[in-house]
This record gives sequence, C-alpha cells and structure tokens, in this order.
Amino acid sequence: MCCNENFEERNKGEKINTALDLSEISGMKFFDPHVHMTSRTTDDYQAMADAGIVALIEPAFWLGQPRTGVDSFTDYYSSLIGWERFRSSQFGIKHYCTIGLNSREANNEKLAEQVMEILPQFIFKEGVVGVGEIGFDDQTAAEEKYYRLQLELAKEAGLPVQIHTPHRDKKKGTQRSMDIAIEQGLDPYMVIVDHNNEETVKEVLDRGFWAAFTIYPFTKMGNERMVEVVKQYGSERIMINSAADWGISDPLAIPKTAALMKRSGISMADIELVTYRNAITAFAQSGQINEQDFIAVKNIDQSQKFASNSILRGGQQPRIDKNSIIIS
Repeated sequence: MCCNENFEERNKGEKINTALDLSEISGMKFFDPHVHMTSRTTDDYQAMADAGIVALIEPAFWLGQPRTGVDSFTDYYSSLIGWERFRSSQFGIKHYCTIGLNSREANNEKLAEQVMEILPQFIFKEGVVGVGEIGFDDQTAAEEKYYRLQLELAKEAGLPVQIHTPHRDKKKGTQRSMDIAIEQGLDPYMVIVDHNNEETVKEVLDRGFWAAFTIYPFTKMGNERMVEVVKQYGSERIMINSAADWGISDPLAIPKTAALMKRSGISMADIELVTYRNAITAFAQSGQINEQDFIAVKNIDQSQKFASNSILRGGQQPRIDKNSIIIS
C-alpha cells in the first residue's frame, strides 16, 4: 500500500513537472530555422503561432519517395516560395526557405543534373535565405559531387549554406561536410551544420561553424539532452529547430525546449540566443531577413486567396492537442 502510494505520488509529480504550460514562456518570441511545413497541417501553424513562433525557415528536402522528373522539383520549389509562404502568413508567421538538391536524390545523377540547371532560377527569389538542406546521406561519390556543386552555387550567390548531416556514421559525415566546405572556400560563419549531437558539437564550434540541433522525438536530440549541451557549451553559434516533417515530430519543439531550459536555470539571454537570435544572425547573412517583417505579417486576413485558394475549409477551427514538454 505504501509503495503504491509512493509510486502514485512520483507519477503525479512527474505529470506536474512535464505538463506543457505555455505561461512559462509567455511573451517570448521564437524562430524555427528548420521545419518542413509542407508536411504539416493548419492546426500546427495555429499552435506554433500561439506558442510564440514568429518566423521559420523551410528547407527543401526529401519527400519520402523518389521524385521521377525535374518538373516535380520545379513545382515543389515553387510551392516553397509561393503557397507555403502564403499559408504561413495566414497564421501570422513569417516564412522563409532554403533551396537545394537533397543528398538522397543526388544519387540519381541523371535527374540531379537537371535539378542543378534549375536551382539558379530559385535561389535568388524573395524569401530564399540559403542553399539547403544539402550534404550527405550514404556518403557516396555522387552525394559529394552535388554537395560541392551546390557549395559553389551558394558561394557565388553569397548565401548561407544549411548542411544536413547523415543519420549513419554522423561524426565522420559531419567532419567530411566541414572539410569540403572549407576546401570549396566557404567561410564557416556562412555555414549552418544541422542535426548535431553530443559527439559532433565541439568540433563544429571549434572550427567556427554554426551548430544547429534538431529536437525530434525518439531520434536526433531530446530536449533534456539539449539543456545539458547548452549548459556545457553555452549559447554562442548554437541554435535549435524542430525539423518537423511527415514523421513523428513536434512543431512545438522550440517553445517546449525553451520552457525546459528556463526550468533548468539557463539564463533568459542564453535561451533567446538559442531559440531566436542566433538563427536570425546566421541566415540574415542572405540579406533577406528583417525583423520588422515579423511584425508586418501579423496583419492577418484569412479571406485572402492564393491562386484562387484559401486556407479556410467549411468553418473548421484549428485544433491544439499538445500536452508534454519532454521530447525523449
């Protein structure tokens, strides 16, 4: 009886400690520099806006199955600078994107060559703040070839680079990504190395690159681990993102992590840098980001249309159903 009571008390305490309470971070602003909103619903946009996310970057990425022709890339890139930016604005969130050929599809060299031909048509468009996400997946020769070509494209355009580090053999892939970026003549300060973990962060920072961390449930980084990284390494050149996509992911990963950092005694100045300011500093090197735009987009008129389409559907209201602050 006693043991059961103690267990119930511990459980009760855990629930109190891990329940999401947005009042803890009320008034804070967040910038998610890596989130795949094409995969998300309007509910997610509403929840993100309610939680304080004022701007985001949507990198071009892998859609889950191979694309079969260059026209599908053209339509996808067009949606990132068109419909998705409009959809985001309907919830008061400023939308930017990075454009690139993802590493997995770089292995289809015939198609990759065609994609490389159209990339210059998109990287100079309004709202494009970098070339990305690019880098390695299986670390093949083809991936390296098109990674190098896109680094050259970014250098010529004066744009930041957003690097996807591989899920397998991450340390080697991260080191190789940085080595090649330096070989191609890029300034590490113009390069955001993403999907870091405890194994890679020190070298990334020591070499002068930006270290981005993805708070993604059950893989990549949990936010409890992220708290410890910030305690150990501080906040300089470190940023977090959700990388929320079509997988099991959480578009509220940044505000939840901010709340956990606050509970864990990390200073508000450091929290602001990691969850907002550093992303702006890194990607504003594109010349495309102005914080005043975050305010301007708050003037929402959901009766507006894009290509004769609006976000409204039969009077439905966005739902919010998020209740845990811990991302394991």
